[in-house]
Amino acid sequence: MDFANRNGSVILFDAAYESFIEDETLPHSIFELKGAKTCAIEICSLSKTAGFTGTRLGYTIIPKELNRNGMNFNEMWVRNRTTKTNGVSYIIQKGGAAVFTEEGQRQIHENIQIYKKNARTLMHALEQIGIWYCGGKNAPYIWMKCPNGMGSWEFFDYLLHEIQVVGTPGEGFGACGEGYFRFSTFGSPEDTKEAAERLIRLFSK
Repeated sequence: MDFANRNGSVILFDAAYESFIEDETLPHSIFELKGAKTCAIEICSLSKTAGFTGTRLGYTIIPKELNRNGMNFNEMWVRNRTTKTNGVSYIIQKGGAAVFTEEGQRQIHENIQIYKKNARTLMHALEQIGIWYCGGKNAPYIWMKCPNGMGSWEFFDYLLHEIQVVGTPGEGFGACGEGYFRFSTFGSPEDTKEAAERLIRLFSK
């Protein structure tokens, strides 16, 4: 915050996974931090929180205190949105509003607990195999290092052909992702348990 405010920078903060945060020392919003209102914009998709993938619905928070070169970002954003688009369809807006009701929050919490259980299942499998990983805590994805020096696409093919389990090759996120592989926890507990068991069997040979 100090750097951004001192140098006139603007921080774009993606809060798409804030609902997965369990660690009480971690902020759910950048605006929990001192100085953020004068240098930050927060965006959040409902895709991960409420399964709204494909509906293109989320929210953007631009504080009225955010100014650069005599221009107010909040005012510019409001003008842009109200003249360039009518937003998503009304039925999707109603669905989005339901997300923030008491019942909507209850259902979301239940779903996220399932995803967290899936994460624990996959993490336990990787620990049993002895493969380095990160994530799974405060996040719905688990990153692992591809074993035996495999490339990420090579490992993708290996899992697909050997045990019919798929994930995302790290190289798809750029050159720095090469050699790593990402698993998602957005599945059923039954499928996740089966995938974990197949991984254990494969690497226990």
